[in-house]
Amino acid sequence: MNTSANPTMNANDGEPLVRASSITVSYGAKRALDDVSFTIPKGRVVGLLGHNGAGKTTLMKAMVGLLQGTGGLTVLGRRPVRDRVALLEQVCYIPDVAILPRWARVRELITLMSGLHPRFSAERARALLKRTSVDLDDKVKSLSKGMVVQAHLALTAAIDARLMILDEPTLGLDVLSRKAFYEMLIDEWCDGERSVLVSTHQVEEVETLLSDVLMLNEGKLVLSMSLADVEERFVALAHAPAVAEQVAAAHPLLRYRLGPGGSAALFDGAPPPAVMSLGQRVRPSLVDLFVALTRRPELDRTQF
Repeated sequence: MNTSANPTMNANDGEPLVRASSITVSYGAKRALDDVSFTIPKGRVVGLLGHNGAGKTTLMKAMVGLLQGTGGLTVLGRRPVRDRVALLEQVCYIPDVAILPRWARVRELITLMSGLHPRFSAERARALLKRTSVDLDDKVKSLSKGMVVQAHLALTAAIDARLMILDEPTLGLDVLSRKAFYEMLIDEWCDGERSVLVSTHQVEEVETLLSDVLMLNEGKLVLSMSLADVEERFVALAHAPAVAEQVAAAHPLLRYRLGPGGSAALFDGAPPPAVMSLGQRVRPSLVDLFVALTRRPELDRTQF
């Protein structure tokens, strides 16, 4: 069955915020990105998924002008490398490690940002920080890792930007800190006009927040689609173990366990009616779809 990527997500009216056409980035003989094409319209929350080394960070760095590739890439109508200074006025990028000067107090960081970025709002930063456990008089060196990440997000989200790019923003945080981070992101930053691209291995935690998904596998884009279209296209069939061989004969993308004593199969498109009658259609998990499209035989699916 066809599992090729659809390079265009369901778009709102107007020019997309990001347009990539046959992007290729190489490190010597290795292609970190191989002929990648997609668009990101406004008002979307896009999950960027892939195994370690799949090309996720390379893609994000190319989008903010830190890496040069071949092909066509525009972000907010600009070429990232050529127009990087102007681009970063309206693009926020948070890498996988939140770094703030340890000697500074939080209120001093607000003053610093006010002088560095023309679209930064000190008033908004203070309002966002009220949603956290971080005090304006706290020194960075006294904050926990989770508090540093929340402070970093509050400072970044106070920039009047149109696109936020997050590379494993909650890496190493406990579940409560991760939940607080995403709640603040969705409640205080996403407004239907801005878009977010977030790379994470915590797929189950962000799936309900996403509108779209990009999946990379060894530098190639294997899926670019809205979650609504994912649910329409891919069929997960829960079935009894007794009919497993009959279901397997229809060549599903993936067969997996579904709770104690249950089994399921994932298909690209609806299987024949005779197979559908053997079980019950259930909502396909993004984790299961990820495993199906990027599967490595030696990889245990419980890592995702």
